[in-house]
Amino acid sequence: MRSRIPPTNRKRPHATLESYFNAKKNKYTLLELPDRVEQRPLPEVEIIDMRQEFQETGQEQVISRKLAQEVRERLDRKEQVIVLLNRRGYSPLVLCRTCGKTLECKNCAIALTHHKRSHRMECHYCGYVASVPKACMHCGSEYVYFLGTGSEKLEELLHGMFPQARIGRLDRDTVRGREDFERALNALNEGELDLLVGTQMIAKGHDIHGVTLVGVVGADAALGFPDFRAAERTFQLLTQVAGRAGRGQTPGKVILQTYFQEHYAVQYAATHDFTGFYDKELRFRSWMHYPPYSALANVLVRSDKLDEALEWSGILGKWFEKTRHGGTRVLGPAAAPIVRLKRDYRYHFVLKSASREKLNALLRSMLAYATQQKIPRTQVIVDVDAVWLM
Repeated sequence: MRSRIPPTNRKRPHATLESYFNAKKNKYTLLELPDRVEQRPLPEVEIIDMRQEFQETGQEQVISRKLAQEVRERLDRKEQVIVLLNRRGYSPLVLCRTCGKTLECKNCAIALTHHKRSHRMECHYCGYVASVPKACMHCGSEYVYFLGTGSEKLEELLHGMFPQARIGRLDRDTVRGREDFERALNALNEGELDLLVGTQMIAKGHDIHGVTLVGVVGADAALGFPDFRAAERTFQLLTQVAGRAGRGQTPGKVILQTYFQEHYAVQYAATHDFTGFYDKELRFRSWMHYPPYSALANVLVRSDKLDEALEWSGILGKWFEKTRHGGTRVLGPAAAPIVRLKRDYRYHFVLKSASREKLNALLRSMLAYATQQKIPRTQVIVDVDAVWLM
């Protein structure tokens, strides 16, 4: 199913929910830019349901037929295109089709990403590098399968589809410093590139009038992250990259490919409606007592020895059970979403409280108890107002 969202002139700030909430409560001063310069319209957004695309074509496509058509039309008119895929590398997963195991980092509980141009496997968390496998390291099978698509593979696909186009890529593999970043954007701005593909680096902070089409590939994958801010981050990324289209005299268009067409973050992003998203997300936050309706802290217990990490988190867990929390809710201990990172095993607690003072008092008492129990202070990390719960 394809749905077209009519363009609108209404534009809302990319504030965090907490900041916008405080502004509405007059704790902050709210500054808004309701319109684009010269009253230029925001781009029309067309949502492509990739589930239906698969049913109609019988193939798993990275680039939908509609996006390919729109890119071709822009290139024929000598206009420019940006395509966003917020995933680095060539293939994010290497799977053995015989034993079913994946190739993981030796330091982290994360699959290694295949980087074709540099001929290596890389961990994007600790930097560990391995050679590209010709056989499974677990069972020796030669049936090693490279799954998924990253920005490097997307660039290759676009080169194959549009061989005459001048295509550049902007991600952490092509940008090592500010000069590389500016060089790529200047090339687009000067008309030396027809199409720029990249990760969230291309989503904000530039004003290039020749870009009339933005394609979004797989940006809604973040909706599956185990984080209460997943919808907010998805909405922000989609609205930010949509804002790159049509900044000049020619109206812009956005093709948003998604497997979650019904999700409110996608729907509100398609209408550039920050206020609508804010109201909807705020209801969910209030029901679950997440910020801005509570103060939040993440307590991470780590050790390079699994037994120690389990023992220490168990000790703190029993202490939380016996201690009066003063209205603070304690969740955990539980394995962190990435249970092993940079050789450390990780378990965590999530604390929510309506009172920041009571939350801080409980955390100070917990740290004092950890010291008393001979748990090294460096192995207990307290993150108040945690941005990520990973």
